[in-house]
This record gives sequence, C-alpha cells and structure tokens, in this order.
Amino acid sequence: MWRKALTIMVVGLALAGCLPSQQQLAMERDVAEMKRRLAEVERGTAALRQGQPAGDRVDVLARAQADQQASFDALRVELQSVAGRFEELKRERTEIRDDMSLAKDDLSLKLTALEDRVTRLETGAAARPAASSVAQTPEALYEQGVEFIQKRGEFARGRETLQDFLNRFPQHALAVNAMYWMGEAYYGEKKYENAILQFQDVIQKFGDHPKVASAMLKQGMAFSTLGDRKNARVILQRLIGSFPLSEEAKKARELLAEWDRKA
Repeated sequence: MWRKALTIMVVGLALAGCLPSQQQLAMERDVAEMKRRLAEVERGTAALRQGQPAGDRVDVLARAQADQQASFDALRVELQSVAGRFEELKRERTEIRDDMSLAKDDLSLKLTALEDRVTRLETGAAARPAASSVAQTPEALYEQGVEFIQKRGEFARGRETLQDFLNRFPQHALAVNAMYWMGEAYYGEKKYENAILQFQDVIQKFGDHPKVASAMLKQGMAFSTLGDRKNARVILQRLIGSFPLSEEAKKARELLAEWDRKA
C-alpha cells in the first residue's frame, strides 16, 4: 500500500509540471522520509519474524518494566506504613499531652485548695467545708465537690457542690470534669440509670475531650451492672474506636475479653 501511494504521488508530480520548485523539493523530502520509515518497518518486521534480537530486547524490556513496577509497589506500601505509624505516634503524643495537662490542672487545684485551707486556719476561720459555703475560687469549689465524692464517699453532698460549681461557672475549663464526677457520684450510690444519663451528657457535650473516654468506660460498666451487656458492648467498642490508645480503651478490651470467656 505504501508503494502504491508513493507511485501515485510521483506520477502526480510528473503530471503537475506547473508546481513551484519549492513545493517539488518539499514533496521529494516527504517521499524520501516515507521510504526511510517504510524500510525501518520492514526491517523490524523481518527481525520479529526471525525471533532474534528484537524478541530478546522485548523480553528484556518487559522484565525491566516488571521489576520497576514491583519496586514501585513495595515503595508505596512502605510509604503507607510509615504514614500510618506517623499518624499513630501523632495521636499518642496528643493524648499524652492532654493527660499531662489534666494532671497539671489537678495538681494545681490541690495546691490551691491546700493554700485556701492554710489561709483559713491562719485567720481562725472555720475549716469544715460545706456544700452551701461560698468558695474563694472556682477551683476551690470544684476541689471540694471532688473531695466529697472521691475521698469521703459523701456522694449527694459532692453532687450538690459540683452542681453549684456548674451553675456559677458553666464555661470553666473544669466543667467537663465536674460533670464526670457527678456521674461517678451516681455510680457510687448505685444509681446506675442516673449515672448513664450523666455520663451521656459528658459524651454529647464534649466530643473528643480525653475525659469522654472515662465517661464511656463507666457508662458501659453501668449498663453491664444493670444486666444489659448488649448496650455495654456497643459503648465499649465505640470507646475503643474513638480512643484506641487510651488506658480506658485498654480496660474496655479487657472487659470484652472477660465477657467473651464467660459467655
């Protein structure tokens, strides 16, 4: 077909003697290029038919491409693994920073409360704390409520003190802690339905706050104590998914494993 096309073009050029010389030269160059390309195609076809060097080169090229693709795939998997480890370390670092911040706040509150007690003793003021007394600072009021619950077992008195704190300082940074400890007070009184509702307030209002993990763990335990293992499992699995590296998630996994063994 190429040869027929070239023959037609040559005949056409011969008949069209009125064509300008520049056009003739250009067409001659085109014809020469077509001949050269046709010769290359014919040589390549002959080499492929004989199955000699051209085939070898194709095989080598195919193997090189396969090796290159395998190396690329391995590199991509490694990069994904590194990215996953980086994200995990980033989450762990964030949680450690949050835990340290909470611990710092608790220590600061204890120090403030101790200073307040020392001041009252030095001035001869009554040292016995009461839920209805007016605290000097929001932190001192919060500390009083936690002390009633955590150390004295006076759960109702502690709830009243923390509710007073929330009424007076609803936007304080310790509001989430106050709401959590109110749930602990209900739990300590074995009022598990009230505890579940109180912990749910913490979960809904504070989302990804580290204290939410503690609220979810205690909520799951309250459901379990009421005999509702189905909802308890849902809560604990949600805890593990939301806070996978937390101590609460570790405890949740242990509880789930224990329930599975007893099932």
